[in-house]
Amino acid sequence: MNGGVREGAPVLLMDNVSFFYAGERSGAGVAGISLSLCAGELALLCGRSGCGKTTVTRLANGLAPHFYEGTVAGSVRVCGLDVARAELWETARLVGSVFQNPKSQFYNVDVRGEVAFGCENLGFDPADIERRVDDAVREFDLAPLLDASIFSLSGGQKQRVACASATATSPRLVVLDEPSSNLDFETIARLRAAIVRWKESGAAVLVAEHRIHYLDGLADQVIYLDEGRIAHRWSGEEFARLDDAERVRLGLRARSVADALRFPERSRLAPDVPSRSDDGRAGQTPRKAAKPEKPPIRFEKLTADYRKNGAFERALDVPSLELPQASVTALVGPCGAGKSTFAEAVCGLNRCEGTMEIDGERLGKRDRRRRCFMVMQNVNHQLFAESVLDEVLLGMTGDDRGQRALSILRDLDLDELAQAHPLSLSGGQRQRVAIAQALATDRPLIVYDEPTSGLDLAHMRQVAETIRGVRARDATQIVITHDPEFVLSCCTHVAMMENGRIADTFPLCEETANRLADLFLAYDRP
Repeated sequence: MNGGVREGAPVLLMDNVSFFYAGERSGAGVAGISLSLCAGELALLCGRSGCGKTTVTRLANGLAPHFYEGTVAGSVRVCGLDVARAELWETARLVGSVFQNPKSQFYNVDVRGEVAFGCENLGFDPADIERRVDDAVREFDLAPLLDASIFSLSGGQKQRVACASATATSPRLVVLDEPSSNLDFETIARLRAAIVRWKESGAAVLVAEHRIHYLDGLADQVIYLDEGRIAHRWSGEEFARLDDAERVRLGLRARSVADALRFPERSRLAPDVPSRSDDGRAGQTPRKAAKPEKPPIRFEKLTADYRKNGAFERALDVPSLELPQASVTALVGPCGAGKSTFAEAVCGLNRCEGTMEIDGERLGKRDRRRRCFMVMQNVNHQLFAESVLDEVLLGMTGDDRGQRALSILRDLDLDELAQAHPLSLSGGQRQRVAIAQALATDRPLIVYDEPTSGLDLAHMRQVAETIRGVRARDATQIVITHDPEFVLSCCTHVAMMENGRIADTFPLCEETANRLADLFLAYDRP
């Protein structure tokens, strides 16, 4: 894998690099970035949302300034190539990239074509391309999806395709921007195994990430960014010894799977009313006098079909399900289990059948669209206004809506961005804008599809606190997530999904926390 790189010479060398975006802000600029990364090394970029991590990755793969226009100073070299001056196709021979939103990097409509695309674009021999595609498909377990349409895949499956496509070209430098944001534990384990193989083969790896637990023991250097500058730099060993209190102060997520699954203090959990799982086991005893209990929200004969190879195929089959009102249910399960399909069906947004009953009122698909709100996995699909404030105001009525909208933005640390264009924000900031939209509608059922994607520790806790506050207003919430830290921060119940069906449900408390850990760790296989 050394191909033209002098022994011991850095694969990636950033020398006092600064970059400031032109026109509307499309990310946080950076200043004075110096970084040296040799073959077989991994550098972890971390820091709060909007600190400049993504900009550093864009500098490394040449997207800044070639695609994201702006002013650049200093030099960025990959295997000696000045990527700011070189054509993007020249950089692509050396650098493989995986973006936070994998859909933005796809060029084909089928999985096989997408995995092969990079190799074909670089003119590899057909027999070599076939071998590389086979190896990448096996590495990321894509064989069952090989002939599927990209558009039919879940967010996590798309991320696996993006990783496989980047792997197939055998790059000297692999650049990953929040690669785990939509992945389940099984696929995260595969991602970790791929990173190990990249390092062993001599590739350098640059990762911008909030969910850092899967990189435990892999990072050779950890770089903490604050407002576009390097504020701290540790070796992997130094970072492993970092005091937990300091880690939390810096807004960093758990450093290991064990820490991510650690049960929080009882006072941080929200359930106040007893509930009962399908197998009859009692839930948590109430800690304080509960409000008069309302009947649960009931779903009956909830199904959804998707077209595949010219015929409709059943993707969701939930004969019946009950959720306590004012509960926060974590919907967990492997990528492709049907979680997003379930969420869309609940909100009446896909080809679905079945009903929802709330407070004795039976709601079909059309009625559910008016009574439910969904924060999508790709929030870019639901951002329409010219400013953050206008996005929130879209769903509000009343003379005091301006004041209420600003209050919601303040709760989510977005008030200073009220006049910014939503698409000029970082991924984590956009995620919080979409959550603010949901809160502004004041609807009785809110569904979140991966709401902590791109969020640092402080903002993850902020969103968790906001969800607990929404629950206090008697709204029922469903959270699709692969994030155990978040589940333990605000959820009251867990529903496990497999193959389009609800396989298990249970209330979340200290007595059932081990069941939650087992659900996540069951998929923690390399």
